Amino acid sequence: MATKAKPATTEWAFRSRFRRAAFGWAGSKLAISRIDEALSEIRAVARHDQAAAAEGAVLLLDKLSPALSQVDSSSGALGSAAYGAVQTLAPIIADAPVSDKVRSKWLDRLFAAIQDDDPPYIESLGDYWGDLCVTAECASRWADDLVPMLRRVQEERKRGVFAWMSGAGVCYSALFKAGRHDELFELLDSDRDPIWPYRVWGGRVFLARGQVDEAIAYMAGQKGGDAPFTALAAFAEEALLKVGRREEAYQRYAIDANQANSRVATFRAIAKKYPEIGPDQLLSDLIKATPGDEGKWFATAKSLKRFDLATELAWHSPCDPKTLTRAARDHLVSQPAFAAEVALASLHWISLGHCYDLTAMDAQDAHRFALDAAQSINHSREIEERIMAMLTVERPMATWLRKVLRMAASVHS
Repeated sequence: MATKAKPATTEWAFRSRFRRAAFGWAGSKLAISRIDEALSEIRAVARHDQAAAAEGAVLLLDKLSPALSQVDSSSGALGSAAYGAVQTLAPIIADAPVSDKVRSKWLDRLFAAIQDDDPPYIESLGDYWGDLCVTAECASRWADDLVPMLRRVQEERKRGVFAWMSGAGVCYSALFKAGRHDELFELLDSDRDPIWPYRVWGGRVFLARGQVDEAIAYMAGQKGGDAPFTALAAFAEEALLKVGRREEAYQRYAIDANQANSRVATFRAIAKKYPEIGPDQLLSDLIKATPGDEGKWFATAKSLKRFDLATELAWHSPCDPKTLTRAARDHLVSQPAFAAEVALASLHWISLGHCYDLTAMDAQDAHRFALDAAQSINHSREIEERIMAMLTVERPMATWLRKVLRMAASVHS
């Protein structure tokens, strides 16, 4: 029988960098950098010693929240970095080949870290608790300890008393791993208003039973103010993909489930997940799904070299003038007809007031690129007439636009 590894003693470079309150109010960028360095260090050790890497993962999670306690995290970047760290470290701990005694000590340390998690940076660790326990027996022991506490909290809340249990997620995860599903549902039903991260365990029970449609229906029925539709869409999409119902997952949930920081990033996320959907079809579906925002898909169409479609989108609905002007600049030589149209579209949306933090130079650049592109395609007179027609119509920013373009003309005359 294979023996379980005992974690080797490792001198972790990150240990001294994560003292309590190690980072000041403006230390978000530095803290994120230190988190990345620590993760790299742990992953490097994991390549040759899983147990030692897991010990380092426990150490980092133990120190993370206290070290970040003084940092201004209002931008959300630090919270995202900490969440990503939990996602990276939890599987390393779960997969480590160590004895039950060592794992029990790790779990005690991690549970204490969750109690000391203020502000909450590692609260998502509770979602992995069943995996961290490894065995159903270990998870059941944790559930035995936590269920009575959670019941007391629920009773207090029913009496109108504010009550909170930082280990509630741990409890639900442990119950799930232990196979105590009826008890899990009973706890959810007895809670006055269980938040989405707790309710999702009920959906997972249905999935564990192979009841995909029932799981989606359950979560849809449980949707509340704390559960944006994107959360439900992500749950449903993942459930359908796991059972091979790809077309249904794409048609019903893919667009809502994969919203990213930009339209281009959203397109790429869906394209990566559904390679069977052609780029033209995907872009068409995305455009149809966002009526009134067609112009915001301009950059995506341009990146796919769909210049005719990009031109159409640039004129269809408001599009960032700066984005259009940059596109005109970048395509003056390779696609001068396209550059002329998007530069004109930039002036169009500027004249209508669809701009943010715009300068005179931005407007002058759009005008110059339009004329330069027009000259390349021998359409100078046509483009100049279109610009004049645009400037003579009374629009919110037409007066300002006429003024800044006259200023540019006087400088160059």
